[in-house]
Amino acid sequence: MPNFKIDGVVPIIPTPFTSEGSLDIPALGSLLDFAVRSGVCAVCLPAYASEFYKLSDDERRELPLAAVQHLKGRLPVIAQVNHVAAARVREIASELERAGVSAISIAVPRLFGIPEADLLRYFGTILSALSVPVVIQDFNPGGPTVSLEFTKALHRQHPNFAYLKLEEPLMAARVRSILEGASGEVGVLDGWGGMYLLELIDAGIAGVMPALGVSDLLHAVWTSARAGKKEEAFQIFHAILPQIVYSLQNLEFFHHAEKSLLQQRGVLTHAFVRDATLSVHPVDRAHLDFLNCRIVELARELPERAASEISS
Repeated sequence: MPNFKIDGVVPIIPTPFTSEGSLDIPALGSLLDFAVRSGVCAVCLPAYASEFYKLSDDERRELPLAAVQHLKGRLPVIAQVNHVAAARVREIASELERAGVSAISIAVPRLFGIPEADLLRYFGTILSALSVPVVIQDFNPGGPTVSLEFTKALHRQHPNFAYLKLEEPLMAARVRSILEGASGEVGVLDGWGGMYLLELIDAGIAGVMPALGVSDLLHAVWTSARAGKKEEAFQIFHAILPQIVYSLQNLEFFHHAEKSLLQQRGVLTHAFVRDATLSVHPVDRAHLDFLNCRIVELARELPERAASEISS
């Protein structure tokens, strides 16, 4: 899509599997149709929340290609391409760009510690082969993420580096420093399920990349907050937040939470999570079902609430 820009919610599409554990491409269509109905501005796959690290190279290609084909321009597709080898990312990302994805997202390779000077070379190798906008995701639990100097230097060398996705607490000052330091030319995206969304809207983030199952509700938070209706945004957000916080205790637990929620919302038939994964304890499962039911109820109430406000 020309003039691609992120302004709002970009859900990560989970990878649907059959009950036998193979890719379920028809179910992917149902997930993408739900994203369209949710009012989001784009979709992204296959990322951490898509279990990308359990997929073969062919499967990682197949999912964004299938998404482009199914959506037919109804929503932009951001293809996530994660690999430690820069040449591999460059090859796959170039193929996906030719196939019609609107942007590429790449995670900083954190398997081993790599100095920023070497990360500049790594991303330069990839960015120089692409013309679409690129999102760089830095997910580094317990460690430092890329610096402002890195962000500015990479954007100077490769202007198609357009967005930096961060997944850390107390991010407002970093958002402001990146926006000011890069003259507004590198947007910052909030990750980690959208847990910090409300305060970061005030800081100036370009968007949020949460789970699909709550994306319609977070879209309502985004639009209300951006319209200056922070109390209204808070009322919705505080009802969603317990489910987000509970599900993100563990990434594998998150997959079970997300797929169960989508199943409860009638979007997904099979809530299958590929091994290796954890077994969910019955107590945790019961509480998860409780929280997911609250999300389902909230999603039912919001349109009724809006209709009531319009009529009054």
